[in-house]
Amino acid sequence: MSVWEYANPKKFIATTTPLIPWIFGLALLCLGVGLFWGFFLTPDDARQGSTVRIIYLHVPSAMMAINVWIMMLLASLVWLVRRHHVSALAAKAAAPVGIVFTLIALWTGAVWGQPMWGTWWAWDPRLTSFLILFLFYLGYVALWEAIPDPDQAADLTSILCLVGSVFAVLSRYAVHFWSQGLHQGATLSLDRKENIADVFWFPLLVCIAGFVLFFVALVFMRTGTEIRLRRIAAIERRAQRQEA
Repeated sequence: MSVWEYANPKKFIATTTPLIPWIFGLALLCLGVGLFWGFFLTPDDARQGSTVRIIYLHVPSAMMAINVWIMMLLASLVWLVRRHHVSALAAKAAAPVGIVFTLIALWTGAVWGQPMWGTWWAWDPRLTSFLILFLFYLGYVALWEAIPDPDQAADLTSILCLVGSVFAVLSRYAVHFWSQGLHQGATLSLDRKENIADVFWFPLLVCIAGFVLFFVALVFMRTGTEIRLRRIAAIERRAQRQEA
């Protein structure tokens, strides 16, 4: 069985629709457990006090904001190379979810940063690149809405996604490129020594799993909706040609 079989809209919908309730259920379970564990069962941090608990919303949402764009990039490349409509519609479906994740990350970052830095916002390299990424998200959604021809819209938004990927990378690695930035280093790393203490680390992983599962369920559901809307539009165009 090839993964390209799921580029067939009927196959995609038939496969993902039964999975959506289960994925949503697992996402809610992980989010409920992770947030309760993190907010009520972990101690205050020695330096940051109780404000450290915002990590359970900020870090997963920031990670997802970047990784959603990367997912959109991969789907856009599939569209540009293989012209599979499902991939273009999956990227379109993911963009509004990415906007919400980015907003959550920006808001929680401001709430977290104010007591730490003494300001709600600073033109830190990582924060600035993250804000630009948010603007690219808005531009991506607006471009889809502005172009009536779906294939042309898919082409142009895919190109925009390629350009915006630069800021997705900068949002992830700016703390390594510019050492003078205010933003702290990575909370999670392949180097176990750089990770936060285990008492915060384990509930954070559960929260991240919840965010990932929630995103997957939403993208499956929204992509199925986009496929159905595309079918309806095709039927309407066919009916209009027959009437003419």
